[in-house]
Amino acid sequence: YPSLLFKEFSSTSSTTAADTVTSRVSRNGNAVVEKDLLNHEDLAGDRGMIDDIFDETYREKEGPKPPLRYVWRNIILMSLLHLGALFALTLIPSAKIQTLAWAVLCFLVSALGITAGSHRLWSHRSYKATLPLRIFLTIANSMAFQNDIYEWVRDHRVHHKFSETDADPHNAMRGFFFSHIGWLLVRKHPDVIEKGQKLDLSDIKADKVVMFQRRYYKPSVVLLCFTLPAVVPWYFWDESIIISFFIPAILRYTLGLNATWLVNSAAHMFGNRPYDQNINPRENPLVSLGALGEGFHNYHHTFPYDYSTSEFGWRFNLTTAFIDLMCLLGLASDRKKVSKEVILARKMRTGDGSHKSG
Repeated sequence: YPSLLFKEFSSTSSTTAADTVTSRVSRNGNAVVEKDLLNHEDLAGDRGMIDDIFDETYREKEGPKPPLRYVWRNIILMSLLHLGALFALTLIPSAKIQTLAWAVLCFLVSALGITAGSHRLWSHRSYKATLPLRIFLTIANSMAFQNDIYEWVRDHRVHHKFSETDADPHNAMRGFFFSHIGWLLVRKHPDVIEKGQKLDLSDIKADKVVMFQRRYYKPSVVLLCFTLPAVVPWYFWDESIIISFFIPAILRYTLGLNATWLVNSAAHMFGNRPYDQNINPRENPLVSLGALGEGFHNYHHTFPYDYSTSEFGWRFNLTTAFIDLMCLLGLASDRKKVSKEVILARKMRTGDGSHKSG
């Protein structure tokens, strides 16, 4: 095969996939399957990491599962947040058009802090960002309020390395509600904690921007997630403080959370699997629309090092367009992309055949 992984606009040497195909037994949740795999260690070495590649050696512990321990603080806060979002919906007809536009802008910026920031840049190292871009994405990430970048990356790498097992923070084998929001309402499974502590996060610890955010995360959230979105409409175009707080802050935040959570739930349960039918994640265009391109999940779990998380470029994928724009402006570089020949070969080898119908 041609090179599996190449750097766009780069003249670095390629890796020949034909030399790295092996046949192994892979265990994903309750499924035990025989499939051809690429030697991801060789391919991921270009990024200097393999901790987002599925670990085939992991086995869940025998015996009864640990009892659920509810986190009542989170249950109460999430309940109040969603009640506030429902109330915000009733305020939309009374809001000024500028306020609604501002809420949409805040949604897009905060979403990019997750998709282009903590996900594609820091979790997967699928491209490189300059200091100004990393600062912007960190600010956007605090506006999103989904844990600081360090913690988000740790949980996400564990999710990829131990997908659909007890060590997966939002294991979809435990049902839609658990993988969507329930995982935040109970204590983590001991395996999640154990495996998370063993990950190599030295790259994240070495990023001074990330560690600065971690040090001042709580005040940054108060300022960027709630205060700034609420103050701007009230101050600049005399919007009522109630509408200013509940629509650009509360409703926008709640929608951002659920858009991300749908990647963990719906995109692991509903859709086709054209790249690898042996794993749970699916292709879900509706999730991609809400999550700025993160719903091409069967592709993403098959090729986690691809900066676009999809083979279709900008289609339903605003995050890819944003990263491409940043590269055009000289603020990002070194995008990792899988070649079309290797994508097709993988579809033919492990896909469910759905690619043939469209």
